[in-house]
Amino acid sequence: MTSSRRLHPAWIVLGAVTLCMLAGSGLRSVFGVYIKPMEAEFGWGRGALSGAAALSLLLLGAAGPLVGRLADRWGPRRVILVSLLLLGGGSIGASYVQQLWHVYVATGLFMALGAGGVAMTTGTTVTARWFEARRGVAMGIAAGGMSAGQLVVVPLATALTLWLGWRASFLWLGVGLLVLVLPVALWLVRNEPAERGVRPYGATGPVRTAAQEAVHQEAQRVGVLEAMRVPSFWLLMATFFVCGYTSNGMVLTHFMPHALEHDFSELQASTALGVMGAMNVLGTIGSGWICDRFGRRGPLAFYYFVRGLSLLFLLYVWNAPSLHLWAAVFGLNYISTVPPTTTLTANIFGRYSVGELSGWIFFSHQVGAALGAALAGWIYELTGAYTIAFVSAAFMGIVAAGLALAIREEPIGSRPVPVPVPAAS
Repeated sequence: MTSSRRLHPAWIVLGAVTLCMLAGSGLRSVFGVYIKPMEAEFGWGRGALSGAAALSLLLLGAAGPLVGRLADRWGPRRVILVSLLLLGGGSIGASYVQQLWHVYVATGLFMALGAGGVAMTTGTTVTARWFEARRGVAMGIAAGGMSAGQLVVVPLATALTLWLGWRASFLWLGVGLLVLVLPVALWLVRNEPAERGVRPYGATGPVRTAAQEAVHQEAQRVGVLEAMRVPSFWLLMATFFVCGYTSNGMVLTHFMPHALEHDFSELQASTALGVMGAMNVLGTIGSGWICDRFGRRGPLAFYYFVRGLSLLFLLYVWNAPSLHLWAAVFGLNYISTVPPTTTLTANIFGRYSVGELSGWIFFSHQVGAALGAALAGWIYELTGAYTIAFVSAAFMGIVAAGLALAIREEPIGSRPVPVPVPAAS
């Protein structure tokens, strides 16, 4: 086989990172499976256990800027390995909890920090460094892995809980992560194409040495204070804030009670969530392909506009088929915003700044999610319905479409790179 037809190492690294993100996303999402078993064993209240979940979500978002900065400067490989150790250790520790504060430490602290280290921020760093071409598809595959993680790991956690109990379920998920996923990361994940003696996928020009690569990275890095002077950075944060508000915050938190209160059965509502999750994977990978072919701003604006309309449609679904149709449409653009947002960040600010800056953008997403979840609950308590909440989310989605069109995709990180001059003999 000729070198031109040989599989580029970038795809191997991407596959390994996607597996890590799948495991991290799935294991982060299983806490709800264990709430009722822990209530039954310890007698803890729902509010006390929900506090651990809230702490986990908060730290997951707050970890983004730090994780991104470490990935930019240490390299994503170290961050991923440490994060998997934290995540696996937290899961194993959760199987031995005896006090409520044990739950907060194991799940709210260690598992949240571990999952944050193998989330979108790190995935963006890897794809930006390893891919010059097909960057959108690469990020779509990684983000699709995060969606698939919930579809795979949550049912597995449920089955293990039914067969072996909740403690054994936590234990074996943690052990499985350390035994099966950690070695893959250790073996296959690399920080830079230069470590494999190749250029990024789709790049041209000579292969840099490790020393040249270090000089190049330092020259191209854009800090958050410098990025804050660029309007596009604020537009990316604002649109991703809306993404969190309308998806994780509004729909993921309140869809189930909304459906049950409109005479849909638990089976119908759960099936809709399954349809949504499956379409997440297709929509995210498809979004990456679209961005590579047709650009990023237009598709991003289209996704937010359709999301806004779909949230209005949710208020008028009338039977199970219409509910599942809504779930399919919403699922297609649920995470489809990730490839254009991350590739815009990489293209504007450079591949060696994308980790830290994506971390801040992801943090805005989590702030939006927290606000959306809380505000919808308050509106429901005041009005007895989610109508105003979903209308607000629809309005914000349409506004985000306009903000996306205002983003200017102009690189600011392209600077002359000092070339080391050999010492005179």
